[in-house]
Amino acid sequence: MSPLGWILTLSFAGGVLSVIAAALIGLGTRASAVPHLISYAIGALLGAVFLEILPHAIENAQNVHNLAATVLGGILLFFILEKLVLWRHCHGHATGHDCEAHEPALASHGHGHDHGRSGLLILIGDTFHNFVDGILIAAAFLENPSVGLVTAFAIIAHEIPQELGDFVVLIHSGYSRTKALLFNVLSGVATMIGALLAYYALSSVQEWVPSLLALAAASMLYVAVADLIPGLHRRPEIKATVQQVLLIGAGIGSIALVRIFVDHG
Repeated sequence: MSPLGWILTLSFAGGVLSVIAAALIGLGTRASAVPHLISYAIGALLGAVFLEILPHAIENAQNVHNLAATVLGGILLFFILEKLVLWRHCHGHATGHDCEAHEPALASHGHGHDHGRSGLLILIGDTFHNFVDGILIAAAFLENPSVGLVTAFAIIAHEIPQELGDFVVLIHSGYSRTKALLFNVLSGVATMIGALLAYYALSSVQEWVPSLLALAAASMLYVAVADLIPGLHRRPEIKATVQQVLLIGAGIGSIALVRIFVDHG
């Protein structure tokens, strides 16, 4: 197989197949379990940001201060995007009361959704992230085919828990399971696009990697902290809080375990 063929195959596995694997787990989950999976999703998103994406971005950044400014600007950007989504949903209401009341991140019994706000931001950020994954796979394979294989395996391994979290967020945002799978697969295609672009223009594209990673981190951080965590506070009782903390820890731990396996495997 040609180098381009290998790169496309590996990027397909790293993007689309990991999405499908995560979705299969999500599709087999009962609706009543979704509120618990949201706690896991928060942990997976935070783990991906602080254990994977930002460290990699910092390692490759020419200026860490500029990178931090990009994360800050990304958070502001996603705040504005969320406001636009809210405005679109609320436009035409007689009062602002309906707009404030329609959006519980988790209803008291865990069955509310947020009319697509979190899902839209996750799809944008995940597309950036997948695009960068494609660049990383192509760069690693062109450096050394064995390194490319290991890199693709690492990406698949850390994408599955993260994509499971993304899938749950899309369900939580009001998407049907079929649409959530479809949009996640389309987002995964960005991995192949990034790989193709990197194959033909690697030297110029590599300069974008830290900034793209910073934007991906900003979107995931914003969704976890601004959209999902506030919903957990709707259940302040001790038992629910302990469950939430444990599940957030499980989400972080799944990313950390993959990182340890990749580093020492």
